[in-house]
Order: sequence, then structure tokens, then C-alpha cells
Amino acid sequence: MNLNLRKAILSNISNNDQEQLEATIVDAVQNGEEKMLPGLGVLFELIWNHSNDQDKQEMVEALEQGVKQTAE
Repeated sequence: MNLNLRKAILSNISNNDQEQLEATIVDAVQNGEEKMLPGLGVLFELIWNHSNDQDKQEMVEALEQGVKQTAE
């Protein structure tokens, strides 16, 4: 079976509005289920690919802070 996970995830959210996309992210993060990680990865990939350099830098800084806080 050849499953294109990225394509399946994008297909599932293709008609979602901003509120639905936010709810998807919040639900995935709050539940903390491992099975949600690939979907969050695809969403992050979309965000990254549609962000300018300044936004990317801010995301990396926020990620760095989050990693440091988690490690404490």
C-alpha cells in the first residue's frame, strides 16, 4: 500500500477556514497524542514555506525558547 501521508493530511484540511485550522492545531497540541505529530509537521511545513525570513527567524527563536524551557 502506497500512502502519501502529506497528501492525505492536506486533503483533509483543504476546505478548512482559519477557525477550523486553529482548532485542529489546538486540539493536536492539547491532546499530545503521538499520532497527531505528522499532521502538525505538515502544517508547520506549510507555515514555514509561506513565511518570510523575519517570520522564520521569529519561529526559530520561539522554538529555541520552548526547547530551553522544556529542558529545565
